[in-house]
Amino acid sequence: MPEMIINGLAVNFRSGETVLQAALAGGIHIPALCHHPGLGHFGSCRLCLVEILAGGRPGLAASCSLPASEDLVVETGTERVVRARRVVLGLLLARCPDAKPLLELAENLGAVKFTPRPGDPGCILCGRCVRACRAVGANVIGFAWRGRDRRVAVPFDQPPADCLGCRACEQVCPVNVIKVVEDRGRIRIFPWQSEIEMAYCRNCGAAIGPGVQAGRLQKRFPVEGPLSGLCPACRRRFQAALAGGLVIQPT
Repeated sequence: MPEMIINGLAVNFRSGETVLQAALAGGIHIPALCHHPGLGHFGSCRLCLVEILAGGRPGLAASCSLPASEDLVVETGTERVVRARRVVLGLLLARCPDAKPLLELAENLGAVKFTPRPGDPGCILCGRCVRACRAVGANVIGFAWRGRDRRVAVPFDQPPADCLGCRACEQVCPVNVIKVVEDRGRIRIFPWQSEIEMAYCRNCGAAIGPGVQAGRLQKRFPVEGPLSGLCPACRRRFQAALAGGLVIQPT
């Protein structure tokens, strides 16, 4: 397996991996917020900066998008790297001053200066939610506007009709800006203002999941007869009964 040098240590990497992936696999910590192992490379938060000493253009580079190579020599904690991370983290904290992950990073880096921006929605524009929404095939959120007005939004700021209620956006958000509330048989997702009705098991009444998502799954993987519209637990019970030759109908 090929090797590269990180912090003076030989680190193995696989073909196609980035410096960040190789470092994490080798037990070397590099802070990163926009990176997610299931969403590919994005390079927006710039917290994963490393300094290239050899094997590439000297200077700082985002390790999440820097291809690993055998002649590459990088350092993850030089004075230049730490100084740049403090500046970047200060800008992120200005947008989201109460985010626990950012405050923990600031405590580790020390001397991070920032001024909260009044009225800022708190999003750090890491793009995780946008990429997760695209990955599940919904594509209901995206980036809007430019510069300091840039934000993640839904088309025309209207509740998106195609939202699946899958909660993928909430699960990948590193600063917990996205909130999901279940209330009276509906899922509400903020700040998108999505509102999706829940689907319930026709036998026991347990919640199966968002109705839109359940409907799509039913179309893709049709379940006919007495097993349709059942939660996983009831479906397993009825399958066992049918396998045993019993005739049981959902209540």
